[in-house]
Parts: sequence; C-alpha cells; structure tokens
Amino acid sequence: MQSFLDPAILFFVFGIFAGTLKSNLEIPAPISRFLSLYLLMALGLKGGFALAKSGFTLEVGLSLSAALLMACIVPMLGYLLLRRFLNGFDAAAIAATYGSVSAVTFITAVQYLDNHGVAYGGHMAAAMALMESPAIIMAVVLANYVRQKAGTTAVGHTLGKTLHESLTDGAQLLLLGAMAIGVITGESGQAIMKPFSVDLFKGMLAFFLLDMGLLAARNMGELKGKSPWLIAYAILAPLVHASLALLLGKLLGLEAGNVALLMVLAASASYIAVPAVVRLAIPEANPSLYFGMSLGLTFPFNILLGIPLYVGVATAMV
Repeated sequence: MQSFLDPAILFFVFGIFAGTLKSNLEIPAPISRFLSLYLLMALGLKGGFALAKSGFTLEVGLSLSAALLMACIVPMLGYLLLRRFLNGFDAAAIAATYGSVSAVTFITAVQYLDNHGVAYGGHMAAAMALMESPAIIMAVVLANYVRQKAGTTAVGHTLGKTLHESLTDGAQLLLLGAMAIGVITGESGQAIMKPFSVDLFKGMLAFFLLDMGLLAARNMGELKGKSPWLIAYAILAPLVHASLALLLGKLLGLEAGNVALLMVLAASASYIAVPAVVRLAIPEANPSLYFGMSLGLTFPFNILLGIPLYVGVATAMV
C-alpha cells in the first residue's frame, strides 16, 4: 500500500483514470520524448557515478552475464509457448516484446528502491541496455524462418538493418553515453550534475508516468475480443520471468537489490523500442496484440503491483 502513496505512482493512476474517462488531457509528443530522454540520461549518469565508485567487480560481471542470459531465455520460452495458439509472426513479435525491457519500468523500480533504502548497483543500468536487443534479433530470425517455411519472400527489414537499428538506437546510446560520462567524471561530475540528475528526477518521472497512464488507458481497448490466453500471458508471463530471474540471481549469489532489478527487467515488456522495429521488420504481425498487451496490461501491472512484489520477494529471499 505504501507504494501507492508515492506521488509518481499516483500520477500514473491519475493518468489511467483520466484516459479511462476519455479526457482530452494530453502530453505533447515532443515533451514526452524529452522526458524519456531526460530520465535515461539521468539514470545513465547515476549508474556511471556508482560504477566509478565501485569499479568492475565480480558482482558487476555476474549481474551483466545474468542479464544477457535472461535476454535469451525469455523470448525463446515465449515463442515456444505462444506458437501453440498463434501464428509464427505474432508469436515472434510478442516474444520479442516480452523478451526485451521497459526502461520506464526499470526507472520506476530504481526510484522505488531509493525510497525504501534498498542498495543496488549502478551497473544494472548497463544490464538494462544489454537486454534490449537480443530479443529483437531473435524475433527477426524466427520470422525469417517462418517465411522460408511458408515459401514466401522476405519482407521488411533485413537482419543486418535490424541489427544496426537495435544497436544504435538513440535512447540506448544516450543511456550508455551518459553512463560512460559518469564513470569518467566520477565524484566531481556527480556534484556538478546533482541539481539536474537528482533534484529534478522525481518530478520528471511523475510527469512522464502521467503520460504513460494516459497511454496505457487508451491502449487497453486494443485487447477487447482477444483470446483470454493472451490476457493471461500478459499477466502471468511477467511473474514466471521474474521467478526465473530470482532463481538465477540466487544461484549466482547476487545482492538483493540487484536481484530485484533483474526480476523487474525480466518481467517488463518493451512498448517503445521493440514495437517500432517489429512494425517494420515483421509487418505480418498484428500490432494491436504486442503493443496492446505490453502497454495496456503488463506495464500497469508491473508499475502498480509487480515492482513492490519483486522487491519484496528479492529482499526476503536473497
């Protein structure tokens, strides 16, 4: 219940309420884009400053390895399950969406950990960046396999072009660049950037989550009339993925805060980067499925219930 008293979460709830009422409240797209870039830049700086202080430790190496492993396991498991009741293109697109990550969910989780005094490593921002691309690449390969099996000509992006877009995405580059600057400048840089990257962070996050609440409410309608199996997957899959991350984190002996963030990353679903690439790379897939599921169901579930659950389980069991 305490998480609902966080102003940022309450703004998200208010956004869902306003969107459900079909209010004309709207955050202009350029401002929404700026807020997204600001949050990624601030997160990257924070992670870089933390890495400058701790250095590259065994914990860092194990956390990044675990993140890469989860980024490969989740989309493959998702595709094998979804292929039982969906065509290959939709299965690949949804598997990519759930195999990749949501930066906003991660940023909200970081804020939640800060509010509750749970320690975590700044390198987990790098783990988020590492987890973004493998699922997209895997989905394109699977879609090309489905086309070849059906004897149809390939459409959309080539794998090479998709690789380039995935690895040079502006938001991801900004996150990694800010992290590198944080590592290079260290404590002096942290003191200089504190008014920008720390003092403004909570307010910017609240404003952005208001926009996300509006978007989530307006995308819930996309799922009307869809298979109940898809609705169940949008809620249950994050729980399964988080459980796998918990087991892996415990096996590797990671710290509780890092396990919690690994669980959040594994449980999240992309609604920005993956849909943008998949819409072009796999045009045969139905956008209302992968976009509606991730933004209309999984994102609100993780923000309102998932993050407190994952953090609570990780701190209790690790």
